[in-house]
Amino acid sequence: MRAGKLIAVAVAAALAFSTTACAEDSDSGSTGDTGTATSDTIKSGLKVAFLPKQVNNPYFDTSDNKGGKVAVEEFKGSYSETGPSEASPSAQVSYINTLSQQGTNVIAVSANDKDAICGALNEARKAGAKVVTYDSDTKPECRDLFINQATSEGIAKVQIKLISEAIGADGGEIAILSATANATNQNAWIEMMKTELAKPEYSKLKLVDTVYGDDDDQKSFQEAQGLLAKHPNLKGIISPTTVGIAAAGRYLSGSTYKGKVQLTGLGTPNQMKAYVKDGTVKAFALWNPADLGYLAAYAGASLASGVIKGKEGDKFKAGKLGEFTVGKDGTILLGDPFTFNASNVDQFNF
Repeated sequence: MRAGKLIAVAVAAALAFSTTACAEDSDSGSTGDTGTATSDTIKSGLKVAFLPKQVNNPYFDTSDNKGGKVAVEEFKGSYSETGPSEASPSAQVSYINTLSQQGTNVIAVSANDKDAICGALNEARKAGAKVVTYDSDTKPECRDLFINQATSEGIAKVQIKLISEAIGADGGEIAILSATANATNQNAWIEMMKTELAKPEYSKLKLVDTVYGDDDDQKSFQEAQGLLAKHPNLKGIISPTTVGIAAAGRYLSGSTYKGKVQLTGLGTPNQMKAYVKDGTVKAFALWNPADLGYLAAYAGASLASGVIKGKEGDKFKAGKLGEFTVGKDGTILLGDPFTFNASNVDQFNF
């Protein structure tokens, strides 16, 4: 398990976008007859498909069905979501092939692995599809645009800051409960967290372990349990995945470790409200996943309609979120994560 206006409800935080140029980009970038487009108009009738790391995941349910679908309906396209039930490096390949065969104009994919799906994505691009990665990227040469929810540095900083504040001045041992071992975004965040931990102000925090729950609720629960058995002096867990943090919260809240072992990471308000209110979690962070999906849909449709070419400096409008500019290496930056705590978590519903 990856600028405009962050959380559309009551949060003001900058979101940003950028897109990557593809060597095979054509002027229209679309397949079939999907209507006409002017230089600043999205074509009607575009087929836009979302391919998350796994279906039936609360995070992707929000990004795809409450964000991407809304955007596609606004510009009168055809929306669909498909994908594997389990997150694994190659599980998305067959779905990409099917979408390509169906003449999909825009494929928005959150990659389980930066390499494993590249061949299938490039075949889809050759067939005429525009590929937008969101949440978790592939290699840049395998897609046209990447919608980045936040910088790795920004995500790392907020998570280390939150776990440090939760544990207190004495510090202690901490561990990371990640998603899959190959997830591009997770690994980037973990490396930046290690860099952040090397700073003098965090000298009393010691990272002793990193484990992987594979974005599976039960495995994540068991990995959290295993961390405490293996590291009896553990003071905190960081889980930069919505499945992992919820599973760890469920374990800690029903154990003797509640309030003694601190938990933070990336979660949705609806998942984490109970754990904030019962004292298991003091604070956690995230962006609005609905905005992430919404922006991914508009960026892909703008490219498929010829509104933008995917070059640095290109500008396009993304509905209610306003205008965005393509940045370096085709990355569209969503912005800094927002921190949720007892004072504000009830204000949000996703």
